[in-house]
Amino acid sequence: MEQGREKIEWAASHMPLLRGLQREFASEQPFRGRRISMSIHLEAKTACLAILLRDGGARMAVTGSNPLSTQDDVAQALAEEEGISVYARRGVSAQEYTDHLRQALSAHPDLVLDDGGDLVQILHEDGARGVLGGCEETTTGVARLRRRASRGELAFPMFAVNDARMKCLFDNRHGTGQSVWDAMLRSTNLLIAGRSVVVAGYGWCGRGIALRARGLGARVTVTEVDPVKAIEAAMDGFSVAPMRQAIESADFVVTATGCIDVVSGDDLAVAKDGVLLANAGHFNVEINLDDLRRLTRASRTVRPGIAEHTLANGRRIYLLGEGRLVNLVLGDGHPVEIMDISFALQALTLRHIVSHPKLPPAVYAVPEEVDVEVARRRLAATATSIDEWTEAQRAYMNTGGA
Repeated sequence: MEQGREKIEWAASHMPLLRGLQREFASEQPFRGRRISMSIHLEAKTACLAILLRDGGARMAVTGSNPLSTQDDVAQALAEEEGISVYARRGVSAQEYTDHLRQALSAHPDLVLDDGGDLVQILHEDGARGVLGGCEETTTGVARLRRRASRGELAFPMFAVNDARMKCLFDNRHGTGQSVWDAMLRSTNLLIAGRSVVVAGYGWCGRGIALRARGLGARVTVTEVDPVKAIEAAMDGFSVAPMRQAIESADFVVTATGCIDVVSGDDLAVAKDGVLLANAGHFNVEINLDDLRRLTRASRTVRPGIAEHTLANGRRIYLLGEGRLVNLVLGDGHPVEIMDISFALQALTLRHIVSHPKLPPAVYAVPEEVDVEVARRRLAATATSIDEWTEAQRAYMNTGGA
């Protein structure tokens, strides 16, 4: 537990936005008397967010959002904090994972903070009552919310934090880009320079992964189904090809699409001997694990978190982190400073919800003023100054020069 506490303290010391909000929230108590249930990758940075919300007056119930991303020492240390209940453990079964979600919801939350949409899913299955609203911070989770809203089934307002500029431009791109390769390098101890890397998906996360791979000296190929994104990848200097073709010469394949069967059995059958497969999408469905097991003649663990699958054709495929989020299963997740930005956005959005308690059920964008406030706080924390419009410039922009 001491090690977990030290991890939390280290993260807190590098999160100036949360420290500033902690002072404000402790004084203002925006969440006094409120109950917040939070499903999130439970490690040191998220512990800092839970403590911030608790200091703002909330009673916290915290659980994980992935069976393999909880850091037990951090979870134990957080559970020692007054006003915070923790229901999470690394390596839980699917049933235990669901049980933990339900335990976190047994607090009858006023607010929810979700990562991937599982918490909100169970809330609706069990009857969502008394929820003022909540936040969702992932691409996958926002897509699930929008599908539910389109069917008229969303029971309370949810804010698509993932789509805010201060989230997708930094967390998704720079956070995912760095943390994926941190995990890959740490777990494999292999050289990236000169190797062939395939990145599936050229959304913000894929952009970051491809950019960092190129920075490490890799030859990068992007696979896409969106013709516009494919052209964008090509104009950014990356090769573009179908997965079936790209995987034949790939040393590393990283998926980041949010979709199923991005790497299928047909792809695996022609994969280069020794290819390493990793997933950076929320769910472990992007690499078809059933197909991999079907094709596997023999398997063994060769390093912690790395399984070697020998196929009937004699080729070896290495699967990292059971096909789950590689940056959290085999690493510490996004850099501290990145999550300082994202969690400040989460906290201020939750404060916005409690100050607007009668919003009808819908998926909302984070208010522009909240997005800009986080940006200004980050600039101040890094002692960075920017220009301001003059009155003449402001008048010109408001009138279109007319």
